[in-house]
Amino acid sequence: MRTPNRFLAAASIAALSLFAGSAMAQEKIIIGTEGAYPPFNNLEADGTLVGFDIDIANALCEEMKVTCEFVTQDWDGIIPALQAKKFDAIIASMSITPERLEKVDFSKKYYNTPPAVAVPKDSPIASLEDLKGKSVGAQSSTTHANYAEKHMADSELKLYPTADEYKLDLEGGRVDAVVDDIVVLSEWLATDAGSCCKILTPLEVDVEINGEGAGIAVRKGETELADRFSAAIEAIRANGKYAEINAKYFDFDVYGE
Repeated sequence: MRTPNRFLAAASIAALSLFAGSAMAQEKIIIGTEGAYPPFNNLEADGTLVGFDIDIANALCEEMKVTCEFVTQDWDGIIPALQAKKFDAIIASMSITPERLEKVDFSKKYYNTPPAVAVPKDSPIASLEDLKGKSVGAQSSTTHANYAEKHMADSELKLYPTADEYKLDLEGGRVDAVVDDIVVLSEWLATDAGSCCKILTPLEVDVEINGEGAGIAVRKGETELADRFSAAIEAIRANGKYAEINAKYFDFDVYGE
């Protein structure tokens, strides 16, 4: 049986419409973040994710012409969750370290800031040497915990699931000092909650522990996605979008050396 030409034309138009719709459907990338590490990423009371990591992630996704969807995950389980395909990438201030490179691949860095030690304002601790025999807090499964374990071996290391918890203990006198990113500590110290305390000193970076900056983690072998993020990082650095986001949070360039 012959099919009338008008039906063939209609079928062709329908097929082209379906193809166009499929081509226009935007790729979605699911991003895992912690949501408990201000000013980089934080989950507000209304469920909104805010912070430098979140704004950078949105800018990268816009540059890559993909849709971003965020998932929050406790820090201790964030790499296993990536490996289990609960999300496609981690954007959560994760330092690029040799140890992590055995488990995941990374984009190039999108910022790099040093660690520091904070103590109460009335603390008798005046130098790193004074930390001997004192308790030092850090968030577990972080480069800062590893740093304290290696370089403050004469101190008692106390580990916390989140940064908020060690801050409460430092404020309450239940720990003598804490180690974290200098930006995280400085932002907290500028608030009423952090008025109890001060930066004792920045710490000399140990590249084997602190890594070469924070990057975007993807599953091992998914280098194409990591490279796309790297290219997008370079693009937003060049077009001014990175500087715009940076200025929203900091008065210096956190990209670092």
